[in-house]
Amino acid sequence: MSQQYSDELRTPIYLITGFLESGKTNLIKNMLTDEGFSQGERTLLIVCEEGEEEYEKELLRNSNTVMEVIDSFEDLTENNFALMNDKYLPERIIIEYNSVWGIENLFRIKKPQEWELAQMVTLIDATTFDNYLTNMRNLMTEGPKLADLVIFNRCSEETKKSSYRRIIKGMNNTCSIIFENLDGTSDDGVGEEDLPYDMKSDVIEIKDDQFGIWYIDCMEHPARYNNRKIRIKGMGFRLENLPKKTYVFGRFAMTCCADDIGGIGFICRYQDKFPKEKEWFYLTAKIESAFSEIHGRAAVILVEEKREPAEKPEDELVYFG
Repeated sequence: MSQQYSDELRTPIYLITGFLESGKTNLIKNMLTDEGFSQGERTLLIVCEEGEEEYEKELLRNSNTVMEVIDSFEDLTENNFALMNDKYLPERIIIEYNSVWGIENLFRIKKPQEWELAQMVTLIDATTFDNYLTNMRNLMTEGPKLADLVIFNRCSEETKKSSYRRIIKGMNNTCSIIFENLDGTSDDGVGEEDLPYDMKSDVIEIKDDQFGIWYIDCMEHPARYNNRKIRIKGMGFRLENLPKKTYVFGRFAMTCCADDIGGIGFICRYQDKFPKEKEWFYLTAKIESAFSEIHGRAAVILVEEKREPAEKPEDELVYFG
């Protein structure tokens, strides 16, 4: 199995890795019951580790899932994979993998030609991460280095999220990271010290290529910016049904491809004149954490203090990748 993505995945593999009791089984149960992920596809679940959590027969039946349990790495062979493929004719495959066996070892085994890796998720128990990193570093880091998504479970107020995030990003700066908290909530673990601009400055300067990061963080953590002051480059846009004496301050962004470009921004209150159409300017504004009519949720509102003419950015589009 290689980490190559094809345009049309014929039989996608979802590889779920992690150590014993890291939460792999619970994640897979959620995958099988999530209507956004499971829509009756014939699923082959290959379980390479049996923990305290088990898969109920009713869950497997209702999700059109067949399960094969592998007791030792020696049973993970090209022949066994081929037999499973011929026996079940799966439309997708989920592998619950024991990271102690070595993930690269799994990649070396030849798979049926139509099997393709779609996503690799690594789960980590936040309460044991420091200990494993110290005593089993090679095994502990193999998963995060290769994963598309890293999930930390059992997080509490004591969990060193910013530190853990930096450690994982140092191994793999393209993966997504989620922290699952004991109270049932989750977050990205981004702290002020992780942001590319100085949150301690009296006026936070947002560079042209930081607009997307700032926008996403404002949406995810609006309270972080309450009563802060920023200086940032953008344009003013008219939208219907905005509150009086307001415009939308923002830019155009490429959300996924060249054919999918749209405006992003926040409501801005002004006291003098509405900005000229397609005019680039530096905005100095105070930020308020508040409900946003254009987003329909808590976000931020900008209160204009000063506008200064500006040259358009070298690249006018905002990117999130």
